[in-house]
Amino acid sequence: MPLRPLHLAALVFITFLWGMNFAAAKIGLAQMPPLMMVALRWGLVGLLLAPFVSAPRGQWRQVILVSFTLGFLHFSLMFWSLQYIEAATAAIAIQLQVPFAALLAAVIFKDTLGWRRGLGMTVAFAGVAVIAGEPKLDGQYLALAIIIVSACIWSVANMQIKLMGDINGLTLNAWIGIFAAPQLALGSWILEDGQMAALTAADWRAYASILYQAVPVVIFGYGLWFHFLRRYEVNQIMPFILLVPPFGVLSGILLLGESVSPVFIGGALLTVLGVGIIILRRPKLVAAQANRQ
Repeated sequence: MPLRPLHLAALVFITFLWGMNFAAAKIGLAQMPPLMMVALRWGLVGLLLAPFVSAPRGQWRQVILVSFTLGFLHFSLMFWSLQYIEAATAAIAIQLQVPFAALLAAVIFKDTLGWRRGLGMTVAFAGVAVIAGEPKLDGQYLALAIIIVSACIWSVANMQIKLMGDINGLTLNAWIGIFAAPQLALGSWILEDGQMAALTAADWRAYASILYQAVPVVIFGYGLWFHFLRRYEVNQIMPFILLVPPFGVLSGILLLGESVSPVFIGGALLTVLGVGIIILRRPKLVAAQANRQ
């Protein structure tokens, strides 16, 4: 079935929402500790979705494990890193989740990599290495390394979701939110301080950031995304994922006043090219994801 023009526009708009989330998250992180903000984000997702989804009967253990891997570990590390690196850099570096997912698929599902996907992985990692050589990243190598680790953890969560079999995307997001929010709140209580002061001092932009992450990004964006995945072939839908990094870079430029150098542009193009090779060769590698950013 060919993509209808309205659906094509909707898919571009979804990737625009996801790309803009990098800058939106940084705006919130300027006023709130990362774990606390992620706890509020997931808590709001769970609260809004829970009345409309069914219980994952027979899959409670798997959902709880995913809530820890994806909801707690991945987002804690990614948002911690976002405090120290630009939104544009994060939008590109986090794309290494796709090469990591291809590697894990080869290990767990015995999926043959092939020379094309091997080339895609090499190109993607080379692109991030080029970005790491930028002078403006000096002193923030730990943050870049942590966001790469968070990309690897995302790929682990992706494999967990694949092993679960058929589960509705919004149902999964709802229960991840319900289980991840208390974990994140506990982590914030142990590892962070000044939470109450941040809550009372935060202005509308911080709360708008959390609302944006929960409603347009997860509930609206993923609601439509999974609808289109059911309606069309996976290889028709997944290439749109390649629009997220450019929109993420654009979000940093327009909303945060970030600048990009020729070195960054070259590294970003290499990374997106490598990810594109992997997605176009095996679009189902990233079709089962529960959330991106």
